[in-house]
Amino acid sequence: MAAAAAVREHDASCDTCSPTGRCATGRRLFGELTRLQNDYLTRLRTKKGTP
Repeated sequence: MAAAAAVREHDASCDTCSPTGRCATGRRLFGELTRLQNDYLTRLRTKKGTP
C-alpha cells in the first residue's frame, strides 16, 4: 500500500512522468511497486496451492 501511495504521490507532483514515460525516480518507484505486487500475488497463489 505504501509503495502504491508513493507512486501516486510522485506521479501527481512530477512534471516529467506520464502514462507512457517516467523519470528515473518514477521508474524506480513503479518498478518497486510492480515487484511487491508480483511477490504478493505469488504468495497468494502458493497459499491456495495454485501454480
